[in-house]
Amino acid sequence: MMRYSHYIAKRKLEDVLLAPFILAGRLVGMLRPARKSYRCFFFFPFYHTGGAEKIHAQIAQACGGRDCIIYFTRRSVNETFYKEFAASGCDLVDISRYTDNKLLYFVNLVCRGIMSDRINRQAEPPLVFNGHSNFAYKLAPWLNKNIRQIDLVHSLNTFSLIRIPFLSFYSSTVLISRVQMQRHIELYRTKGVPEKVIERFHYISNASGFPARSIDGKPAAPFGVLFAGRNSPEKRFGLFLRVAEVVHEADASVQFGVIGAIDNSVDQSRYPFITFYGEMQDADRIHDLYFRHAALLLTSETEGFPLVVIEAMANGCAIIATPVGDLPDHVKTGVQGYLLSTITDEEKLVDEAARHILALARDGRLAMEMGARNIQYAQDHFSLATFNASYRQLLNRTGS
Repeated sequence: MMRYSHYIAKRKLEDVLLAPFILAGRLVGMLRPARKSYRCFFFFPFYHTGGAEKIHAQIAQACGGRDCIIYFTRRSVNETFYKEFAASGCDLVDISRYTDNKLLYFVNLVCRGIMSDRINRQAEPPLVFNGHSNFAYKLAPWLNKNIRQIDLVHSLNTFSLIRIPFLSFYSSTVLISRVQMQRHIELYRTKGVPEKVIERFHYISNASGFPARSIDGKPAAPFGVLFAGRNSPEKRFGLFLRVAEVVHEADASVQFGVIGAIDNSVDQSRYPFITFYGEMQDADRIHDLYFRHAALLLTSETEGFPLVVIEAMANGCAIIATPVGDLPDHVKTGVQGYLLSTITDEEKLVDEAARHILALARDGRLAMEMGARNIQYAQDHFSLATFNASYRQLLNRTGS
């Protein structure tokens, strides 16, 4: 098992090998300096559809401005949140053609030199904020020590290991889930990461803007169940489809809806009882769809604390979900909805989810009671004002 010291030694060796590329990039940077001074450099992978992208846009809106710049380092598949990033007032630059090209990987290396030169030459030391960007992690060692760097971690995944050699360069690490923060602490302690580095972790809960709702206006029928998200492996959309089939066989009056991009591997014609709404960018219409449905079904294998749960709660939906991430902290069985008893046993998961949906469909009063509690819970716990204040305090701690 690789220890922290091994990661550091490997990174230092790589730094020696990369030095010529960094130097070449810095020479280019000297010839093409930044056109203006910036208070903050944000690095985000994408602006396409995704809960992480929405959070990143919210952070930019809370802490950005005309004296900030956002670099997008990976190719986005659509422009869902581009306007939200633009609303921050930051300059937007998509550098993915240079930093996300495996055939011309040396260009990525040169770009690290160009970017480090531009950041290091700022008149006042700027802040660098990294939201899950691999490029920004690899850039970190080449920035001056007086430049404060902060990174954001959504969940325990491959990035949790990728970032280990760069932990010492970050003065603060934000995690959106208490459960995921503890898992990171446990992982890093087994790797021998110094406690002084682990002590830099901060928890800031996700939040979302949502309309004021009253359960009195929520339609009682038909009973609808919603899935919101991408058809990605960790979301396990196939399990949602299996649950929908079981429920439809037992009670054809229950309706299902899907918000999000679903790839061609799913034959939508097989599911006439499911409405596929596809990609949606109109926030008002999205919230209206939540409000028209009675429950959200989340079948994920892993999560931090997903925005879809916040949005569903705010619109009076009961939550039926796997017990992943921080869900157990916010969803109490029989109160806000139902936490399933398993994450890995798919047969049991499908059976439990179907039974809970059918029970709520039969007991409309209970579904409405859960919805009313969730509206109040979202208003009490997921304020966008608190989210904004937390990030502003963290990013402006030194008065920048």
